[in-house]
Amino acid sequence: MLAVNAIDLFYGASQALKRVSVRADKGAVTCVLGRNGVGKTSLLRAIVGQHLVKAGRIEWEGADITGAAPYQRAARGIAYVPQGREIFPLLTVEENLETGFSALPRKLRHVPDEIFHLFPVLKDMLRRRGGDLSGGQQQQLAIARALVTRPRLLVLDEPTEGIQPSIIRDIENVIRLLASRGDMAILLVEQYFDFARRLADDYVVLDRGAVVAAGRAADMVEADVRGHLSV
Repeated sequence: MLAVNAIDLFYGASQALKRVSVRADKGAVTCVLGRNGVGKTSLLRAIVGQHLVKAGRIEWEGADITGAAPYQRAARGIAYVPQGREIFPLLTVEENLETGFSALPRKLRHVPDEIFHLFPVLKDMLRRRGGDLSGGQQQQLAIARALVTRPRLLVLDEPTEGIQPSIIRDIENVIRLLASRGDMAILLVEQYFDFARRLADDYVVLDRGAVVAAGRAADMVEADVRGHLSV
């Protein structure tokens, strides 16, 4: 289980997160919702170690990782799919997937066959450069690269951004399948309400760097949540 407890995060004198708490359980999808600029990406970066928090505590599988470096968190089974995908455009699809090896012991440094069952289009594109793929294909590649690390916590930042509807549905099916296996926690930042509602077991809404609503997705009041998503 991931447990983020009352964290504060600053960029210089500007406070991006204010006593934010969230948890993510294995076998479940936790969705973080909110408008642009309310701290969603800052929360994910704090969890994966890209920004250290000023106060509070982050625990993963019972261990305190608040001060751990990103590579240490990756070695503990935390994988991050950033907003904008951030694949390597000049590397081939196969080479992009292999960049996930750095977090793995030598005996696991191969691409599991499962990756191509989840994203069959990638198998036919192994020799193509990442920059030649469509936006939706690049998003699938970014998720596949994260899965190469065999994560137990998968952190995704707006995986539907700029993606065509057919691939959104494919990504939704992959996320649902991964959660259903019960050995992975999934934390998902999303602005697309319907996508989040279909997937979420639990939800958190951020506004101005603070949690303003949270709970089980089954108890979500749509009008209240949508009110925090509209401009």
